[in-house]
Amino acid sequence: MLKTDVNDEHEEQENEEVSVLLQEIADRLPVYGGSSGPLYQRLSKAIRSLIETGVLRGEQALPSERELVKATGLSRITVRNAMKDLAREGLISKRHGAGTYVSRYIDQPLSVLIGFTADMARRGAESSSIVLEKTSGLPSPDEILKLGLSPNDQVFRLSRVRLSNGEPLAIENAVVPLSAIDPDNMGDSLYEALREKGNFPVRALQRLRSAIADEREAELLGIASGSPILHIERRSFFANGRPIEVTNSAYRGDRYDFIAELKVEQ
Repeated sequence: MLKTDVNDEHEEQENEEVSVLLQEIADRLPVYGGSSGPLYQRLSKAIRSLIETGVLRGEQALPSERELVKATGLSRITVRNAMKDLAREGLISKRHGAGTYVSRYIDQPLSVLIGFTADMARRGAESSSIVLEKTSGLPSPDEILKLGLSPNDQVFRLSRVRLSNGEPLAIENAVVPLSAIDPDNMGDSLYEALREKGNFPVRALQRLRSAIADEREAELLGIASGSPILHIERRSFFANGRPIEVTNSAYRGDRYDFIAELKVEQ
């Protein structure tokens, strides 16, 4: 195949991806059509939803203003104000002479219970892990309390560095009842292992706090000691309220941005 043919094929693929994305944005606009506020906020909400659900991935190029105007039927000033709205939130950024791109931050909505493997998959990224510990044994007093176990129950502990496209993003230290999974046959996803045994959680509580990376965390995450990180404890539950998982994680502060949607209490 000639080089010009390869370039033409690549350009055709890019144009097709832009067309699909423009259609996605246009399709989501009516969802926010009944919401109060200016038109530009409805457009920014539609694009924000694509970023939060992983349809638009980090460092992916956005369609041009002209393309958005044509696809949505909105005015250029409305589109421009929507872009400014998203830029103020840090979700997108302009590159001089190169267009507008989604921020390289990984935005994770706090309202969605999803594991790392599934989260990376929906963003089109390849997840992998470096296993630090994979053992079973008796629970500690803290694990007994948080998982509602007896002192003689066995637990399964899994500590890993989680990577996206080869880049370390988080350290996860998970503990579940040993009876809840089959450790010998589990793949890269702890949640899938729980699902296969019929023990997938339905809700979770997360506690976040800012911290600075100690020497070990910095080494594992490939960042400088003292860099900002997020310590997160997640406790997952069945529908009846029984706990099934406790995971303590350290996420890179320069790559993760957690988003929470707040509503006025009626």
